[in-house]
Amino acid sequence: MHASERSLTHQVLKGFLQVSYPILEFDPAPEAFIEPSKVIRARDLPEHCVITFFKEVIDKVIEEHSAKVAMENKWEDGPHCIYEISYHDRRLAFFHPGVGAPISAGLLEEAIAFGCRKFIACGGCGVLDKDIAVGHLIVVSSAVRDEGVSYHYLPPAREVTANAEAVRALVKTLDARGVPYRVGKTWTTDAPYRETPGKIGKRKEEGCLVVEMESAALIAVAQFRNVIFGQALYGGDDLSGMEWDSRQWTSKRDIRESLFWLCADACLTL
Repeated sequence: MHASERSLTHQVLKGFLQVSYPILEFDPAPEAFIEPSKVIRARDLPEHCVITFFKEVIDKVIEEHSAKVAMENKWEDGPHCIYEISYHDRRLAFFHPGVGAPISAGLLEEAIAFGCRKFIACGGCGVLDKDIAVGHLIVVSSAVRDEGVSYHYLPPAREVTANAEAVRALVKTLDARGVPYRVGKTWTTDAPYRETPGKIGKRKEEGCLVVEMESAALIAVAQFRNVIFGQALYGGDDLSGMEWDSRQWTSKRDIRESLFWLCADACLTL
């Protein structure tokens, strides 16, 4: 077969495969059958909201800052409350988004429908660069879409870019505090137990600094709903070497609490 024929065959086959996979059948319809704004009544919630994956930090903030439950928001697995505090004489909401893209995206959808509009998220991540120490901060500039949720909010593409205003807010806040950080790309995956050496190598080659499970989905939801969303991650377990190193990353409570308040400060500048 001639080279040009092989190329044409490859293009036809690629086109056929793209339309045959349901995950690539993006529908740009602005309203879904269950549209959040139609089934959820907007409440008097703060415009600014921190999304944090750190449950122990949430518990501490609730206790020490007399947080009130702004929205109980029950799900099948239990309540996912949205809390509110006064911070720097401003109203600030915060909540735990669960773990994994589907539940996190769903809870973000509901927080938007309830009335929040400006979001900064903080979480941990696996590092793909050995020079990223435990606790070192990464401001997410873009995410490789190796999960499923984002494909229901945006047309198929390899990456999604973070909101520039939110990135600037995080960078400005960290600079003002003298906190070291890097701005870079993350790899969002649904399957942490399928982060194979081959995939890790490919993600490193395309510039991913870290890996986590939610960023691409949350960025996509925010873009679709036209709200502001940014995210800061701290370096956790190490996937850069020949063997996995947990580095006891979830025990770094001081780092996690500090990151929460840094994100709160950044959020209020939006």
